[in-house]
Amino acid sequence: MQTQDLYPSRTGHQTRCLERQDPVIHQHYRDGAPLSKAQLQQYNREGYLLLPNLFGRAEVSRMLQTLEQMQQDSDLMASERAISEPGSGALRSVFQVHLHNDLCRRVAADPRITDIARFILNDELYIHQSRLNFKPGFNGREFYWHSDFETWHVEDGMPRMRALSASILLTDNTLFNGSLMVMPGSHRTYISCAGETPEHYYRDSLKQQTVGTPDNHSLARLHQRHGIRSTAAPAGSVLLFDCNLMHGSSSNISPQPRSNLFFVYNAVSNRCVKPYSPCPPRPEFLATRDSFEVLECSAEPPAREVG
Repeated sequence: MQTQDLYPSRTGHQTRCLERQDPVIHQHYRDGAPLSKAQLQQYNREGYLLLPNLFGRAEVSRMLQTLEQMQQDSDLMASERAISEPGSGALRSVFQVHLHNDLCRRVAADPRITDIARFILNDELYIHQSRLNFKPGFNGREFYWHSDFETWHVEDGMPRMRALSASILLTDNTLFNGSLMVMPGSHRTYISCAGETPEHYYRDSLKQQTVGTPDNHSLARLHQRHGIRSTAAPAGSVLLFDCNLMHGSSSNISPQPRSNLFFVYNAVSNRCVKPYSPCPPRPEFLATRDSFEVLECSAEPPAREVG
């Protein structure tokens, strides 16, 4: 069943700036909340929150071992879930990791993240998308400025802005190896993009997105209003950000790789419907439909460091 399109995009030749119709935080602060009042105020105001060193060194080491095992899995690397960089062929992303890897499944359900997501979204959760993002030294390409929600809405059918992303930093993210850049406060404005979505566009957009990205004039206006901030942080930190936050990252021309484990938490009440475009839905490995499952808290989180 289709719902009213509050956030139309890719419907014509002009880019438009629309006001957000949904709250950022879906309930008021209360005692016992998983974040402080100041942290929630920052998330509401800026659209993101960086939690330094949430995971310990031993936990990050296990995740990196899992990453290396995936890279050596020839069947996985030959599947459509593995996306390579245009030109170099270096691995760019591996999708749906929470369904195909036990450690990733447990990390996705870790209460250190899910308790926060449940509070902000004020609903039960499911994983809309999961992936490992790689930026190998010298070869890691940029992710151009975009709002995730624009794609999830138009191509996947996510009705409202009631989702957030958690990026777990598996390596130090620095100014030099392509750490994520954000425009704090931009989550309050929805950029309705020009153009139309080509059929099976996801095959191209996963390597380099050109449709569903804001035009330079809109980006310049957002920058003038909000500025740009780096989210560089050490390995083990977690970056939480709203589904409509404008973000992107530059190429990695340093010798040091940048690798992040990425989960998208969507409210159960915000499950995807028919896409808000004429195209069929993107495949299951990009947007959960058939494998929908309410996320339970992990009873066996990754081993934490002692002392």
